[in-house]
Order: sequence, then structure tokens, then C-alpha cells
Amino acid sequence: MIKSLSIIIPFFNEKERVKSSLIEIKKFIKKNRKIKIEVLLVDDGSTDNTKEKILSIFKKLKVNKKSFRILSLPRNQGKGKSLQKGVSKMKNDWALTTDMDLSVPLEQLIQWLKRDFIHNKNEIYFGSRELEDSIVKTKTYRKILGIFFRFLSNLFLSIDLRDTQCGFKLYRKKYAKYIFSKMKSERFEHDLEIVLLAKKLNYEVIELPVEWEHRSGSKLNILVDPWKMFFGILKLWYKNVLTKR
Repeated sequence: MIKSLSIIIPFFNEKERVKSSLIEIKKFIKKNRKIKIEVLLVDDGSTDNTKEKILSIFKKLKVNKKSFRILSLPRNQGKGKSLQKGVSKMKNDWALTTDMDLSVPLEQLIQWLKRDFIHNKNEIYFGSRELEDSIVKTKTYRKILGIFFRFLSNLFLSIDLRDTQCGFKLYRKKYAKYIFSKMKSERFEHDLEIVLLAKKLNYEVIELPVEWEHRSGSKLNILVDPWKMFFGILKLWYKNVLTKR
């Protein structure tokens, strides 16, 4: 059973989606009072006043300021760097990382617990949209991009997981602290570096089913981001594979 949980959510220019997400988060905390929950919102150098809007929403929703913290990076550095910042400041026993759009509902964690998926072993849990039990509502271009990314990560890094890029991931505190302290990747490829670091430490990455729904307002650029992914994978390949031959 998880007794205390840190929910870590990076964000960049999310002022249009942040209100509905904060309402969902507050409902989740209220519904699961037996779990001590803190929420760390990490601002990755937003330029659209998302932080100010969050503070305004906090007042309207009358949220407990002890349960919510906003951390800020001085400039946009990437999701990996934002998560690293959040993990470094977490206080509770488990870390749940997820995206601001909550494409995977927080209640998914409770479903994992009810199905006895979570154990106190050397395990890290990745939400996976590619499992048979997963319920996924997505766009065709995302499916194609996922296949492309999975092929490259297997080819260059020998990572055979079905889905490394789903943002919904769960770690015990000591594993999260150690892995993120060693992580060098700042952007797309950080998920892959987590897997590589986990392998070195003999932590097992377990893929678990999720209910995932595409939300409008995604920052994904199908013309630019595939190239960023490709070069990110090449960078990891050079650092972790080629230089050790």
C-alpha cells in the first residue's frame, strides 16, 4: 500500500489547460485521503503567465498550500530537466510523474493498487499504451510516431519495452532520487536514459496498462519532434553504447 505520494507535473505554457487539471488533482486528493499527497508543479520556463494563473486558481479553489508547491526553472530546459528538479524536492515515499493534461487520469494509480500490480521490490512502473489491457484514444500520427520511436530505441539502445514515452510513471523515492540525480538528458530522450540507468542498477522496469486519451493543445510538432527524437537517441547511443565498445 502506498501511504505517501509525491505527484510531479512539469509544465510549459499550459495556461489554457491548467484549470481543469488542477480541479481533477484536487478531487483526486480529496477522494484518497488515506494517502498523504503532495503535488509539485514544475514550471519549465513558461512565457505565458501559467504560473500566475495557477496561483489565481489556487485562491479560487482554496487549495491547501501545504499540498501544492510550484518550482521554477529559470528558462525552458525540457521535460527531463523539469522532472529532475521535481524529484530532487520531493518528500514522500513514492513519486508519480505525469503530464499536465492528465491524459492518463490519476485514478489509474488506484486501479494499479487494487489489481496488486505494485510491489516493494526493485521495480519501476511505466504506464504503457501498447498493452492489451490498455484503453487508448489517440491520433493516427501519434501511433506512427510511436512505432518509429520504438524501432529506433530498440535498434540503437536495445530497449525492447513497448512504450517508454507515456508520461505516467511510478517510482519508490530512493530509486527516483538516485536515477534522476544521475540523469543527463533534458528532453525527449530522458525516458530512454531512465531505462538505461535502471538496467545498470538492476532495477526492473514493469509496464502496466493505462487508460489514455489524447488531449487537445499538445506541444508535439510532427515535423520537428521526430528529428529531435532521432538525434536524442543517437546522443544516448554514443554515450552509452558506442563509447564503451
